[in-house]
Amino acid sequence: MVLGLALGWGLNWPAIKIVLGEVPPFAARTVGLGSGALLLFVLAAVQRRRLVPPRAHWAGIAGAGALSIVAFNFCTAFAQLNTSTSRAAVLTYAMPMLSTLLAWPLLGERPGRRALVAAMLGAAGIALLAAPALASSIAAPGANWLGPLFALAAALAWALGTIVTKRAAPVPDRVVATAWQLALGGACGAVATVLAAETWPRTLSPRVAVALGYHCVVATAFAYVLWYRLLDSASATVSSLTALAVPVVGVLGAMALVGERPGAADWTGFALVLGAAGLVMFSRQQPGGRTTPGTAASR
Repeated sequence: MVLGLALGWGLNWPAIKIVLGEVPPFAARTVGLGSGALLLFVLAAVQRRRLVPPRAHWAGIAGAGALSIVAFNFCTAFAQLNTSTSRAAVLTYAMPMLSTLLAWPLLGERPGRRALVAAMLGAAGIALLAAPALASSIAAPGANWLGPLFALAAALAWALGTIVTKRAAPVPDRVVATAWQLALGGACGAVATVLAAETWPRTLSPRVAVALGYHCVVATAFAYVLWYRLLDSASATVSSLTALAVPVVGVLGAMALVGERPGAADWTGFALVLGAAGLVMFSRQQPGGRTTPGTAASR
């Protein structure tokens, strides 16, 4: 699941950057989230799943969807419109550290030693990756802070959505619940598209069409189901910290697909972030199946 998320969401950063070159932000999110919802509803119908969750789960599904999908996706879109893909991806992944801090008072998940070390490594890597960009923004007259602010707002929304998901009762069908959350995001995007008077371009270049298809199928429908299943099987702290591999894939994807080039400090930051993710991913259980401190699932 972690490898699938790292690739699915990591490569989505350059993909959505490509899409936003021709498609307005609200329209792009409407199509991306709406298509993801439709794919999951079709899958659920083919598999004869119950398409309407029990009433007791509606509030939790809507609350988590409003934060983790609606707020997060719109904030990241505007972050990429106002800063580089690499910077947006890196700053957004302050989320694992925020989630670790919030899970302690709100969920009672006291982080163990490994989780704390992973959080500190991840924070150091994120800071190292973000520092040059933020320093240049400070030095530049009239610096545009919208990009970094939107990225950090996305991180906070995702962290809070993770907490809401863990506090809510476990949903009986994760595919159907995710479909409804994506549908909520698509509906909000449609309203915003109308209010902003955005129009869909008459034609899309082949490059944008491929990137949009990837965004809809892999990064939205497939990856969100993986993310919520990871949350169902692990604590909020562990789930969030394992997602630290995503921004590294995102920056490497930005190098290959949109021409961005990290420097020496960036590579050091990548190593710290990957070390943090690896520390959590590969030490969740000790021999004999005993869970390491701070990794028990909280329900």
